[in-house]
Amino acid sequence: MLPPCVVNGIRLLILCSFILSALAGWAGPSQTDSLLRVLDQTLVRQARYDKQRLDRLALLKSELCANEGNTAASFTLALRICDEYQVFTYDSAFVYSLTLGTLARRLQNPAKLQIARTKLAYTLRSAGLFKDAFDTLRSINVRLLSPRYKAEFYEIYSIVCIELAEYDLDTHYQPHYTAKSYAYADTAAYFSRPGSYAHLAQQLYRAKQQNDLEAGRTIYAQLQRLPLSPHQIAINASALAKLYEDAGQREKALQLMTLAAINDIRSATKEGIALFKVSAYCYQRGDLQRAFWYIGEARKTANFYKARQRLVQMSPLSTLIDGQKISIVEKQRQQAKQSALAIGVLATLLLGTAFIIYFQLRRLQATGRLLAQANQELHQNNAQLHALHDKEHELNGKLRELNHGLNYANHIKEEYIGYYFNNTSRYIDKLEVLQKKLTTLLTTKQIAAAQQLVKDIDIKSERTALFKGFDTAFIHLFPNFVAEFNALFTEADRIQLADDHLLTTELRIFALIRLGINDSEQISRILGYSIHTVYAYKTRVKNRSFLPNETFEARVLAIQAT
Repeated sequence: MLPPCVVNGIRLLILCSFILSALAGWAGPSQTDSLLRVLDQTLVRQARYDKQRLDRLALLKSELCANEGNTAASFTLALRICDEYQVFTYDSAFVYSLTLGTLARRLQNPAKLQIARTKLAYTLRSAGLFKDAFDTLRSINVRLLSPRYKAEFYEIYSIVCIELAEYDLDTHYQPHYTAKSYAYADTAAYFSRPGSYAHLAQQLYRAKQQNDLEAGRTIYAQLQRLPLSPHQIAINASALAKLYEDAGQREKALQLMTLAAINDIRSATKEGIALFKVSAYCYQRGDLQRAFWYIGEARKTANFYKARQRLVQMSPLSTLIDGQKISIVEKQRQQAKQSALAIGVLATLLLGTAFIIYFQLRRLQATGRLLAQANQELHQNNAQLHALHDKEHELNGKLRELNHGLNYANHIKEEYIGYYFNNTSRYIDKLEVLQKKLTTLLTTKQIAAAQQLVKDIDIKSERTALFKGFDTAFIHLFPNFVAEFNALFTEADRIQLADDHLLTTELRIFALIRLGINDSEQISRILGYSIHTVYAYKTRVKNRSFLPNETFEARVLAIQAT
């Protein structure tokens, strides 16, 4: 057995290595997290997708200039340009909608004039100009439109009505506009070819308004079998996300809305509503960093398009996130100061412990010299040789045991002191740099730069390195721990370690228990899990063992260090 002072010193060294883990957050791998990472990467490449649309527009405009004398060809090209701009930027879409009207009048073609007005109505709706959109829709002679454009006309009418209902939030007018939206959607479906994208999309819209999740899932599956553009994928995923949200399945809703946001960016669609809703989900999940980033990008997108109703819709959440972000930055600044102070105190305690261990070693060495001297005197006294022989043997055995324990403790002490000072020095250096940068940025009121600086801190990587260091140190101290721990289970229930891990989460919890840290709340703080998660892990492991639950931890505590 090691002396109590040595054991306490070792425990303090291990605990010091984990004190910074309280700053880290939990992030469990899931499909949602994977989609959010894809969205992050897609946002970074947003300019590339915008350039693809701008390249297509440049080519179409070049063709339009080349066909300036051919009014019919110019109308077809202007129609394609207008379609490209309709989800990209309001000003250009508006100009080309008017250009379509001018070309239709030049052709003296009433049917094409109605198409031009339909495009103008859609553009006005996208910018939140609902009155102007209604006025334009009322000016359209629907009888002159082909079935395809009739379906588009009624679809636009339906969208304008439902968006006005959502914008008004009025108990008197909202039901009226909602009912009109349903009726126009049914009419649009009537003029669409059964099984076509337009027909299925209207059916999905109808299922969304009726909160019919099963019907929505069925129609969505049918749409997935069609060749869809990224913009169409975004529209359908957003509609199904609304159904899942109304059904209380918020995780699935977030996954679909994230898919919609990804495809909005890839198709260079600039309304930003899907990204705004993903930001709201992230805020509710406590992922403030992503919520702040996404709401900022969504507002940029809405400003780029000049979608007035979207900016109004985003304003409350944007204000809430901005305020929360500022509050967190201030708290982190205070925490950084407290952490620096705590590390200084811990370093002082560590040095004190090291001095205590050193003086204990010196005292034991002096005792060893005294025992050797007594042993020499016993040899010189032949009269008491046999009486004191057993005593000498016993004292020598204890001395060897003490020397062995001391040598082992000294070895562990050297390793852990080196490990702790390396880690502590690294963290102090990082905190010092961070403190200086934050002080400079906050003094100069560079809040955005301060936020970026905080965002660049890779807490997850630091926690992984921290766990790896603990695992390595613990396995070195208890090389037979995994084998003896697995001996408490049947072959089928034993833990198999992955190649890139020294300990699993379950093994790490019971490793801390073996070191004397048996308080679940303390373990949860060290490992960054909730206390309920720690209880769940402990219960699940105990239930798999063939030992009774009440004796399992005592058996783990009995595992020897060598």
